[in-house]
Amino acid sequence: MNKFLYLVAGTAIASIFTVSSTAFAADQLVVASFGGAYTASQSKAFIEPYMAEKGAKVLTADYNGGLAELRSQVQSGNGAWDVIDLELQDALRACDDGLIEKIDASQLAPAADGTAAKDDFLPGTLMDCGVGTIMWSNIIAYDKTKFPNGGPKTIADFFDLAKFPGKRGLSNKPNVNLEWALMADGVPNDKVYETLATKEGLDRAFAKLDSIKKDVVFWGAHAQAPQLLADGEVVMTAAANGRIYDAISKENKPFEIVWDGQIWNLDVWAISKASKNKDAALDFVKFSTTGQRLADVTKYISYGPVRKSSQSLIPEAIRTSLPTYEANFKTSLANDLEFWADHQDEINQRWATWMAK
Repeated sequence: MNKFLYLVAGTAIASIFTVSSTAFAADQLVVASFGGAYTASQSKAFIEPYMAEKGAKVLTADYNGGLAELRSQVQSGNGAWDVIDLELQDALRACDDGLIEKIDASQLAPAADGTAAKDDFLPGTLMDCGVGTIMWSNIIAYDKTKFPNGGPKTIADFFDLAKFPGKRGLSNKPNVNLEWALMADGVPNDKVYETLATKEGLDRAFAKLDSIKKDVVFWGAHAQAPQLLADGEVVMTAAANGRIYDAISKENKPFEIVWDGQIWNLDVWAISKASKNKDAALDFVKFSTTGQRLADVTKYISYGPVRKSSQSLIPEAIRTSLPTYEANFKTSLANDLEFWADHQDEINQRWATWMAK
């Protein structure tokens, strides 16, 4: 049994109810995503317009990432989800493992000026089994009220307990944490993964994390990061940039984003192999990845759209809050999916041991 949020065209949220994964009619779609402000932005930009135009019903399901639930659905043939929002590294693995359908880019809508989709999407944002939607970043955020004389400005400041005392929030996964540890320890961005691939580099990253571990609160879901900050359990935290933007712009939280060292990644739409509504699922993907629809997401959350034609459709005031804005992007680092594909298992083992100490 799974809980789904039932959305009705023209309204925000009608009701919450529980249904079995076999109860969906052919004219219903289930879109799995990460919840919170992120799913809310997708509902406003994609789901509600889709329902209004197509007369379809769309259900949303929250999950915390990874492939365990999707794999279970595909293996059992019990497809509770049709369209899934996957982080790129999970999409690549799901494609290799046959968990998601191939998507022909030629079927996607061209740009408004007729440019083919394959030429309008930013490099690396289309894949065999997925269509890029947004670029998002792992950033550091802090509570301005805790630092009346000025808060942290660099990733190194996050590791400086003397200058900026207080609890820190970090993800309970090694990804991003290890990269930031090396950056804070003086490794140039273009050498981070090369360094992390060596035993000495990995030792160096863990040693840097050791220096703050006693003051770290680890979180497991993205929604926890801004909540820890709001509750005063931490004075600064790692977070997804959109979660913090939402807290600032919609909840008037006294938070500030540190863009230095942001590590960016992509999310893609994918279609489950276990979907019973694959034609409708592809129609939804096509509808929600036009230049205008992707630009519309930025009205609700500060993630950068991955179509070139989207950029001119975004007001300047919003563009400055996006990871892709030039000033924010200067010291950024792209998440190296190949590195993590090669080293994830061994690093996860060491991480688990380190976390248990």
